[in-house]
Amino acid sequence: MKILVSTDIEGVAGVVHQQQVRAGNPEYERARVLMTHEANAAIAGAFDAGATEVLVNDSHGDFRNMPAELLDPRAHYVLGKPRYLGMMAGVDQGVDAVCMVGYHSRAQGRGILAHTTNSFAFSRVRFNGDEVGEAAMYGALAGEYGVPVVMASGDDAFIAEHQPLFPEAVFVQTKRATGQTSGISLSPQAAREAIRAGVIAALRRERPRPYVMKVPATVRIQTQTTALADLFCQWPTLERIGADEIGFEAPTVEAAVRMVNCLSAMSSMLR
Repeated sequence: MKILVSTDIEGVAGVVHQQQVRAGNPEYERARVLMTHEANAAIAGAFDAGATEVLVNDSHGDFRNMPAELLDPRAHYVLGKPRYLGMMAGVDQGVDAVCMVGYHSRAQGRGILAHTTNSFAFSRVRFNGDEVGEAAMYGALAGEYGVPVVMASGDDAFIAEHQPLFPEAVFVQTKRATGQTSGISLSPQAAREAIRAGVIAALRRERPRPYVMKVPATVRIQTQTTALADLFCQWPTLERIGADEIGFEAPTVEAAVRMVNCLSAMSSMLR
């Protein structure tokens, strides 16, 4: 049994503020260690449940946050960018299931540090008319490879948004959102124990069906500024729908996700 653990940081216990998730801040150095230990909890749970191989994907920001020397040595580390499959890199390596650790609410959601891919660039992202966050996009990408999401952790808003998409997955609540940058959190130790137990429970169940999104997909993106819409529509195949809204059609979920990530990278021109 081969498992992919995709680890973000905003949903990690004890993380509530932008300074904790952006490199160059002293609090980030502490938060990246908290992130690593939650990844280790998931790795340990996977091996406890009988996994023979675990890939752990560093899925935050520049994809090189977790100190390699602190990771469980039994796992293989997927890190660095650019990479075509982003937060789901490794799903193409013959994995049987995905665990999402430290994930968060979508842009305009009520969760702690809610955003979708790039808070500077995107105000809302819709696939086939539905607002999506990172878990929805990447869960659908995993589904396109025939791989189900079996476990996910984050705050209560993240869980409420994504339980309908992954109804058979085990969800672990690490904290309760009381605002964009405030919440009530489990202790790091309690969160790790819950994540480890959640992964064990998820992998000992019958494997759920993958989340499948209808394709071709219609993608609509509301940008944070009209200048960003100006910039993105330099791409010839993108359509200007409104002052701050663009759209395109994607033949696959992978194509949609890759375009979103390309636009995110383009947005750095206007920072």
